[in-house]
Amino acid sequence: MNQFLFGLVLYIALMLPPVAGLMESIMIVHMHMQMPMLVIAGFFMAKLFQVQFPQFFQKWNQNGVPGILLFIIIMVYWMIPRTMDEALTIQGVEIFKFVSLPFLAGVPLRDSWMKLSAIGRNSIITLFTILFLGMGWLYIESPEQLCNNYLLIEQITLGWGFVAMAVCLLIYLVYYYFIDHSQYQ
Repeated sequence: MNQFLFGLVLYIALMLPPVAGLMESIMIVHMHMQMPMLVIAGFFMAKLFQVQFPQFFQKWNQNGVPGILLFIIIMVYWMIPRTMDEALTIQGVEIFKFVSLPFLAGVPLRDSWMKLSAIGRNSIITLFTILFLGMGWLYIESPEQLCNNYLLIEQITLGWGFVAMAVCLLIYLVYYYFIDHSQYQ
């Protein structure tokens, strides 16, 4: 219950107009702080949903694959420059952001992650490493503004943020490959 309350408080705080406006005013904060924090809020709120609706999660997401696919689809959707731009100009898209990231990405992530095998989890991390490198390259190398609401320098900064995230994920994968996992099983 404490995790649910923490997630709910975080969710409400992120929805407050001054907080949302501040976070959305800087491109890298919008993409690499607000959006992941919405997913984290959903991740924490998911525990209550899992307890209240165990049959739903058991039937719908028995092996974790459907939930992780939904998570990937929502995350990839929000990495598209146009959707991030439209979240600032179209109120319906902004509302969808505040619903989809916590409830269609955060909740399924929590329910799915431990149901996946280690190979499945590392495959997801590898996928996001490649995706972040690709998005970083796109944002850095694009000669034109991809988002009308942000400056070109903010776009380049976001690109380098994606590259930094990809490097961190790569370091984790290399670390995971070289450690002995027998003591954890």
